[in-house]
Amino acid sequence: MVTHDEFLNPFLSNILKSNAYKVFTLAGDASNRRYYRIVLDNQSWVLMRWDPFDPNNYPFLSVLNHFAKNGVHVPEVVGMSPKEGLVLLEDLGDLTLERKFWESQNQQGSMDFYEMAIDEIVKIHHPATLDKSDCTAFKIEFNTEKFLWEMNYGKDNLICGILKFNFNEKGAKEINDIFLDICTKLDKEPKRIAHRDYHSRNLMIKLDKMTVIDFQDARLGPIQYDLVSLLRDSYVDMNDSMAKTLTDMYLAKSKEYLPKDFSREHFDRIYELQSIQRCFKACGSFASFYHLRQDRRYLKYLSGTLRRVMKAINEFPEYKIFADVLIDSGALERKYESL
Repeated sequence: MVTHDEFLNPFLSNILKSNAYKVFTLAGDASNRRYYRIVLDNQSWVLMRWDPFDPNNYPFLSVLNHFAKNGVHVPEVVGMSPKEGLVLLEDLGDLTLERKFWESQNQQGSMDFYEMAIDEIVKIHHPATLDKSDCTAFKIEFNTEKFLWEMNYGKDNLICGILKFNFNEKGAKEINDIFLDICTKLDKEPKRIAHRDYHSRNLMIKLDKMTVIDFQDARLGPIQYDLVSLLRDSYVDMNDSMAKTLTDMYLAKSKEYLPKDFSREHFDRIYELQSIQRCFKACGSFASFYHLRQDRRYLKYLSGTLRRVMKAINEFPEYKIFADVLIDSGALERKYESL
């Protein structure tokens, strides 16, 4: 179906030097951004429509340019209209890493593409971080406060929201103390540029090249944050063997950038700790879409993601009360798709 808003026409006509284009609305992500595919003759582009912006201080462009300068594959910007919040981008097609994972006959069949994803994340974490030129990613970070906000988002929208679980005064303090302990420990870790949403839906495959999208929220954080996003991704069902192979691959490709006193045992410990935080944050996002606006599309990802949270919690006996809350609230047994 061809659709378009009339105000897009002057921008597109000026950039493309033609009025013969067609505009197709694309399915958006969970944000307020809107996307369109623009087709003219045998060429196509993607138009991103968001709020008006200052091109000199726009996170999307700042991160895109910084990543590109350091070899990260990002979409090419064809044109923009800052006052209208419009950016015309290279069309990367529709093949995501998620789709490639599910189309493969077995998980090994997608391994080459995941290695490409590892290559891109290594460039983000290391060369892009070492390049201290101006970028919005250096101006914000994952700290205790931000980590805590994300975990409380999970508690408020899933545990208290959808599941209607009520904490007594003692229980509320205990869970808050656990959250604070997790987030404080993560905050103490060395920080590199983190993409923040480095999962299979934000990695596009075009002509056997992996391209990174949705990077505008990049900020400083532990390297484990992006690794958990990719290897414990809610949208795919990656097994532990494949995840370990890819983790080993990441560390081997990062070897020259890691500190001399690097400890694999400590790395793995923080990886599990980050899994609790990042996966529970994802649960909060999925729950909020339904709890706050009755969007049911993400309910089907809650059960699998909660199992990842529980598995990681079990690595830390001191967080048993958090595990008890997930059990007592019915979080692990609830049939979310029937809500």
